[in-house]
Amino acid sequence: MTSLYTILFFIYGLIFGSFFNVVGLRVPKGESIVKPPSHCTVCDRNLTAVDLVPVFSYLFLKGKCRGCGTKIHWIYPVMELVTGLLFAFAYSQLGFSIELIVAILFISMLVIITVSDLAYMLIPDKILLFFLIPLIIARVFSPLTPWWESLLGAVVGFGVLFLIAVLSKGGMGGGDIKLFFVIGMVLGFVPTLLTLFLASIIGTFFGIIALKKAKKGRKTPIPFGPSIAIAAIISYFYGETIVDWYVNLFF
Repeated sequence: MTSLYTILFFIYGLIFGSFFNVVGLRVPKGESIVKPPSHCTVCDRNLTAVDLVPVFSYLFLKGKCRGCGTKIHWIYPVMELVTGLLFAFAYSQLGFSIELIVAILFISMLVIITVSDLAYMLIPDKILLFFLIPLIIARVFSPLTPWWESLLGAVVGFGVLFLIAVLSKGGMGGGDIKLFFVIGMVLGFVPTLLTLFLASIIGTFFGIIALKKAKKGRKTPIPFGPSIAIAAIISYFYGETIVDWYVNLFF
């Protein structure tokens, strides 16, 4: 049954991943996530069931719109697949538990802000506020140990990023600062610091690649949200293992 449920969570992830793409692309623009229905942004053709099967439609249509032949951005199938894999992985690690609810909510938020930040270099407050309340409730029923760990993580996550923003005179976006408040509440103190450390490494790696590709100099703006999201997922599932390895290695 475990394998069956893992497959089901993967399918659910694919479906929700498709919806998260819509949310991440529309909410920053102040658009409804319901109307108009999914459509090609070039020829304005409403998409049918054939066009909307997560991942598989992209492959079947060879990455092009059936109406005008415009290339479909890779972000759509990639985020659908990533969400499917993460949902399945979360279930395989946590089973049916309240912590699984925390994981699903956390993954969902990170996927949406990744889409939004990649598209517009913006992490909307609406998205963070929407997920903050249910995450707080879920954390109450699946608390970290000790109970104040979530509060400490949120304060430290927000405070450290705010300090960086002040010292760098705007080098850190407001959305990133607020995102770390939510991350801190979910992960706690040490995993939040680990997330920042990992995000800096990941961000530097992808930043170098992006700068070389863009060839526009060091001042080229690069979204930090995706790096934070990757680091937060790693810290959520493997933070304790990484910290224990580091402590045993040097102490």
